[in-house]
Amino acid sequence: MSSEITKGLTILKRGDQPALCLVTGATGYIGGRLIVELLNAGYKVRVLARNAQRLRDHSWINQVELVEGDATDTEVLNNALSGVNVAYYLLHALLVKGDFEQLERNMAEGFGKAAKANAVGKIIYLGGIITAGQEASPHLQARLDTGRILAESGVPTFELRAGVVIGSGSASFEMLRYLTERLPIMTTPKWVKNRIQPIAVRDVLRYLVGTAGLDNKHADIYEIAGPEIFTYAEMMQRYAKAAGLKKRWIIPLPVLTPRLSSAWVGLVTPVPVTLARRLVDSLKNEVVATDNRIRDLIPEPSVGLTVFDRAVKLALVRIKEARVETRWSDASSPGTPSEPLPTDPDWAGGTLYKDIRIAHTTDSVAKVFERVEAIGGDNGYSTASWAWELRGLMDRMVGGVGLRRGRRDPKHLIVGDALDFWRVEEIIPQKLLRLRAEMKLPGLAWLEFGVEQDYETGGAVLTQVAIFAPKGLFGHFYWWMVWPMHGLVFPSMARSLANSNRVSKHR
Repeated sequence: MSSEITKGLTILKRGDQPALCLVTGATGYIGGRLIVELLNAGYKVRVLARNAQRLRDHSWINQVELVEGDATDTEVLNNALSGVNVAYYLLHALLVKGDFEQLERNMAEGFGKAAKANAVGKIIYLGGIITAGQEASPHLQARLDTGRILAESGVPTFELRAGVVIGSGSASFEMLRYLTERLPIMTTPKWVKNRIQPIAVRDVLRYLVGTAGLDNKHADIYEIAGPEIFTYAEMMQRYAKAAGLKKRWIIPLPVLTPRLSSAWVGLVTPVPVTLARRLVDSLKNEVVATDNRIRDLIPEPSVGLTVFDRAVKLALVRIKEARVETRWSDASSPGTPSEPLPTDPDWAGGTLYKDIRIAHTTDSVAKVFERVEAIGGDNGYSTASWAWELRGLMDRMVGGVGLRRGRRDPKHLIVGDALDFWRVEEIIPQKLLRLRAEMKLPGLAWLEFGVEQDYETGGAVLTQVAIFAPKGLFGHFYWWMVWPMHGLVFPSMARSLANSNRVSKHR
């Protein structure tokens, strides 16, 4: 059944059966999301992955055929491409140190030969927009060479060229996110004045899925882009507004070379320096689409292409709606393709600080959860109640609710209850209690308790998680300012609730 993204697209069939699509780069940003949309559209999907274990947490893992192995191995490629109607080429070597350009060319040559030998119906390749008349960076030149090599293989090749992709997990978007959130005032390289035409990940996926249904007579190079054009600096300001941040002060400095720029990005953001350097090198080029022919072949969604502000809000919805990743949530099934996936890198999805404490006890699950549900109000929080009272006083001094609201009932809670400066967001009897902070904070915070049976001892295991999503630079400062208090408050709270001295800390 088609999703909102794939609705209205022509689906390729072979006889009365849906076509078989091979997706490479399944652990990459686009690949894992593309698989979901291909399955939604009704395609049969085969996945080529170097390490199949990295895919085990995806919700679709039992719906695809899996081939494990390296894309440089001819035998592996033949196994993966046998009987394939559509092959998606989403491989790159951006994180490889050294001559990554030659490695990318070699991979493309091997893939093209194997695709031809196995009579693959078509290749769909996602590359980058290259502005005519401008010198391409090594990264963009490698993208250009890859597309040419695949097209020369003799297999009908559709090359879709995109610029900055907006969605949580996209390296370009994460650079934008971290720079904007962490630096209210910044001196920047002169490339922030360059024009770009970003595209939402949901629109990229629609074009990729839609291209599978195109007649091979249309095999060519197409540029895909969103509906808006602005400078990188303007994009940062638009992101700040969408994220609820104040206007950023951006001061371009022409003396910042690409090498210095990438080092600066690597210092300010968690994006790996090698990746940052290659992406920053590409930002010296304007990335604006000059060819919209793809829109004549693949119909736009009924709501039109995604504007930048909506794309950002979709990327931020995971944190804003409190859908944070915990051991009790289904992290493998994001609400939208704009959100993080299990195979995204650790730095994707924005900063989410956690303090995790695990306590083992001989008490039963029912008894431990009874203490958890009675937390706060006149019952207090732990042996370090003075620290919570101090935090409540600090909250009242800045106009917050403090601890004065107390509890509706001394023993029982329901979703929506006010609990001191918390709100009950979710409660599953004898399993989970999640509280969302309503105190004055430079960010969003949750306190979560999970109780499980300990089958080894017959007792219970309490997992206590404090989660904080910072807003702006001060949000990061706040977490580290209160961090020393965590060592006093959180262990004693877990110890008290579990009635146990066996408390361990986990990152």
